[in-house]
Amino acid sequence: MCVKRFRNRFILPLLALFATSAGTAAPPAVIEACKACHDVDGSGVGKPYVPIIAGTPPVHIEEALYAYKDGARQCTIEPVMCDTVALLSDDDIADLAEYYGKLPRYSHATTFNEELVARGEAVHRDLCARCHVPPDDPDVADVLGYPLHGQRADYLRYALKAYVDGTRENLLEEMEEKIGRLRHGDVEALVHYYVSY
Repeated sequence: MCVKRFRNRFILPLLALFATSAGTAAPPAVIEACKACHDVDGSGVGKPYVPIIAGTPPVHIEEALYAYKDGARQCTIEPVMCDTVALLSDDDIADLAEYYGKLPRYSHATTFNEELVARGEAVHRDLCARCHVPPDDPDVADVLGYPLHGQRADYLRYALKAYVDGTRENLLEEMEEKIGRLRHGDVEALVHYYVSY
């Protein structure tokens, strides 16, 4: 009985404190609007066109949410995204970005072609590396681009093709110029490179 009381009074609160300090804070209430597609862990619940957002720096999540809210990004495959984001307040966006940004990066098993990975790495190095770094890079929060390494293939394919065909607005002239330099097959090579991470 003394052992049980000691555990309840000291060990369990200590474990709860450790869990909170380790970055497992409770999700904000507004997550109810997001978890059907992104899940509480930011994994995207296995939907191929939903990006993995866990472990993405909050500044990049906020930028993406405002791009949807302002119409710079269209919701052609998942219309519910634009409908949901339209209802979010600035505080909601900040809370969601902070919560998902503190989660560990979700990892998924996928297959890729090594030859395309090598070509994609070269394209990335030439056109994309200055703004798009891996999610565990120490400078990831300071670069301009969303971390693409480790994303789902279908989402990457969709997003990159949307930039190429103009259905997703290039927010920077530099990105527009670099998208214009992509050759036939480069998008698929980039997809294989990023999913190989």
